[in-house]
Amino acid sequence: MKRMLSGIKPTGQLTLGNYIGALRNFVKYQDEYEMVVFIANLHCITQPQDPADLSKNLTDAVALYMACGLDPEKATIFLQTDVKAHAELGYIMACNTYLGELNRMTQFKDKSAKGEKNLTAGLYTYPCLMAADILLYNPDYVPVGDDQKQHVELTRDIANRFNNKYGETFTVPEPLIAKVGARIMSLQDPTKKMSKSDETNKGCIYLLDDLKVARKKIMSAVTDSVGKIQLDKENQPGLYNLIEIASSLSGRSMEEIADEFKDEGYGKLKGYVADVVCAELERIQTRYHEILDSHILEKVLADGAAKARAIADKTLADVETKLGLEIKY
Repeated sequence: MKRMLSGIKPTGQLTLGNYIGALRNFVKYQDEYEMVVFIANLHCITQPQDPADLSKNLTDAVALYMACGLDPEKATIFLQTDVKAHAELGYIMACNTYLGELNRMTQFKDKSAKGEKNLTAGLYTYPCLMAADILLYNPDYVPVGDDQKQHVELTRDIANRFNNKYGETFTVPEPLIAKVGARIMSLQDPTKKMSKSDETNKGCIYLLDDLKVARKKIMSAVTDSVGKIQLDKENQPGLYNLIEIASSLSGRSMEEIADEFKDEGYGKLKGYVADVVCAELERIQTRYHEILDSHILEKVLADGAAKARAIADKTLADVETKLGLEIKY
């Protein structure tokens, strides 16, 4: 069985965009692949975090992974910091990455261009840690949103560079991008991705949002003045985004939904999208509370970390041997 790996950085509450773009795919793929899923808590601290908030977000992330359908009997679920090989291989990967490559990475480049102050070295080098996160487990595939494809491409470059220099060591992974829902946009600014860092809190739906709040956000979503329901991503990005959300959650095609509402007003379409979203949120939230009440998270993470370490430590040992870091007696 081929292996697949991914993780989510829980710097804030998980969003509908996270669910559609990543979590649902994990659930779908766990029956087809050996699934390795981690909570990327080291990546959370590239920028300052409130410790209490971070701890709660980590707990919620694990519970929500499972509430969305990820099964610890099928998938390996663990905290990144519970497998120390991530940090060690991250440093080794940094020593095999060129400055020019890191300078081209979107997140640091964009923040620098905006003149943001106090950017950390961790933010600059985190693509090296991300490469380590992936390569430790030699996955065949990495499901990502289209905005994260750049990081998988860098990982592929590093893997090929290492393999060519030291011999076959790493599997060179392929990025896997969903055709629908790979990048859900903000409800208030459909030119930007739905983000946990949404300043207004109106453009982002969180998986733990009160259902009335979620519905209000959808009904207040920015559309356009065209007044016609059709699939026109360039000229009607807000409308397109709403239809994509409904399509992703309902299993119906975007064309089918657009055709159903083509003679209706935007309000009726928004009502349909809100119904679909709220039904999914209610199901997830019910399961989330059941999981927290069952107190099983500690065991799930301990079991997952043990399985992950068995794979990661073997990879790291191979890398250290090939680099000459181990003394041969």
